[in-house]
Amino acid sequence: ISPYIIDASLYLEKAEQEKKNILLEGAQAFMLDIDHGTYPFVTSSSINTGGLGAGCGISPRKFTEVIAVTKAYCTRVGSGPFPSELLGEDGDFLRKAGGEFGAVTGRPRRCGWIDTVALKKFVRVNAPDNWNITKLDVLSTFDKIGVVTGYTLHGEVIESYPSRADDIADLKPVIEYKDGWKSDISDIRIYEDLPENAKKLLDFIETETKVPVKYIGVGAGNDALIIK
Repeated sequence: ISPYIIDASLYLEKAEQEKKNILLEGAQAFMLDIDHGTYPFVTSSSINTGGLGAGCGISPRKFTEVIAVTKAYCTRVGSGPFPSELLGEDGDFLRKAGGEFGAVTGRPRRCGWIDTVALKKFVRVNAPDNWNITKLDVLSTFDKIGVVTGYTLHGEVIESYPSRADDIADLKPVIEYKDGWKSDISDIRIYEDLPENAKKLLDFIETETKVPVKYIGVGAGNDALIIK
């Protein structure tokens, strides 16, 4: 691999001077961030926009667009707090329909409803320009779709992640249920053609996080994407 070892900052500076497009992709997920995640169940690096800049040697001030990517539901691999986790049939269905198994180990991922409290924490730290909501099609068979809008901790309602690890483990989700759309959306490529209840769910995520949804994944194919 010796020929591929370079000074990344110089390489990217040259690419910038040549007016090339530069795309950086973050690794893992924000709630595994060593500083802002569910410590100690975290990774060893910064999973945020600042970490992207530090990792490749480019100032975040040069970023022209930050796209936040999230599934239309939540997943987690391995142990650690997961307030919105579904342990019954709904969780099993999400796992199977979404193909939520480790690519290398085949280990089943834990699945649950989308968590707007976690999304708002992501927004606070990363200041994204828009959302890319993936796997919306996986929710198409549900009569009701849950959205976590807060938690209860020792009987008290809270709307943000606590800072203590033992408190995070004791969280109970406050869930709002939205009507499902009960139809296949995998062939849709125009936002206006989505079922009304699907659009209402996306609108709710926008309202809760104050970040617009721009990209919507509706299937496994590379072309299964709606650009709003």
